[in-house]
Amino acid sequence: MTDPGTATPVAPLTPDDSPAPDDSPAPDDSPTPDDSPTPEGAGDDLERARHGDDDAFARLVAPLRRELHAHCYRMLGSTHDADDVLQDALLRAWRAIGRFEGRPDRPNALRSWLYTVATNAGLDAVARRGRRALPMDLGPSSEAPGDDPPRTEVAWLGPYPDHPDATVEEREAVELAFVAALQHLPGNQRAALLLMEVLGFSAAEVATMMVTTTASVNSAVQRARATLAAKVTGPSQQRTLRALPDAALAATVARYTSALEAGDADALVGLLTADVTWSMPPSAAWYRGLDAVSAFLHQGPLGVAWRHVPASANGQLAVGCYLWDADESLWRGGVLDVLTLAEDGRIAEVTAFIGAEHIAAAGLPATLPGDTPPTTAP
Repeated sequence: MTDPGTATPVAPLTPDDSPAPDDSPAPDDSPTPDDSPTPEGAGDDLERARHGDDDAFARLVAPLRRELHAHCYRMLGSTHDADDVLQDALLRAWRAIGRFEGRPDRPNALRSWLYTVATNAGLDAVARRGRRALPMDLGPSSEAPGDDPPRTEVAWLGPYPDHPDATVEEREAVELAFVAALQHLPGNQRAALLLMEVLGFSAAEVATMMVTTTASVNSAVQRARATLAAKVTGPSQQRTLRALPDAALAATVARYTSALEAGDADALVGLLTADVTWSMPPSAAWYRGLDAVSAFLHQGPLGVAWRHVPASANGQLAVGCYLWDADESLWRGGVLDVLTLAEDGRIAEVTAFIGAEHIAAAGLPATLPGDTPPTTAP
């Protein structure tokens, strides 16, 4: 494969990830072709891009931008970091496109090469920034609500906005539980697993992309699978959501928002599983079980006036939450609740991402109109 220019080479898998040498053949040194047709005009754009035409380069990468961005998010657990890393990766690719050896008979070569560059950039970012966390990663659940200021020194996992054209597989690959579990993997295991299990590259292709052997890639993926199996239990949210009628899902969201807006504790608790968890990054506190969650709700959310807008994030049900701004006499978005459902349709987990930036990223309005101050929920 062509050297991606200014991109820092992907670090070989560490000795702990690599089995003893075997007789496996060395991986192919060039991108593997597939049977996909070459997009009309792609060959001309590639030649123009090689000669410095940035518009041609933009056209080349445009069909792949969304999936590359999702790959960066899975690597890093942050939409903001994914934005930065994708920009870095495309800059590296632009600087190196003159040395890219793509040919019309290898239409998948550009995709493989861009994923190599993006993975390089992602691993560089992982090495600099470390892994992102949810409150559950920091300590045990809280038994009683208390004053818990934001932990700004923690790199928090963030939500990921859904694209309306995303496939079931694409949504499943950004579910909260999966992305949170990925953060527990060493960078190279994370990259190898994503390239093989999510993106469908073969072990030999990944070995070429990561400058290692096929046996080392298989070993790394096996280790990664074992870690994920311990972290992610039960069916995916996509499987759960597909098994439930659309009307039932809409009713769950409507009942959830109505209960919060009315301050109706019984109605809200009736939607939750017995072992429900509720967390609110960047607060480190989190609660497990109906008693602890109910106590927290009475002290916090049920005493606040809210308005809500249904949304989706990480392939899951979500709700944009708006607080009353008395100075402006309107509702201002400040929290994005991402809901994880149990197989029976009840809510098993609420992850309330605090911050107006999450409202904007989800494509929701920053504010909602309001004519008169609301009555605070009892």
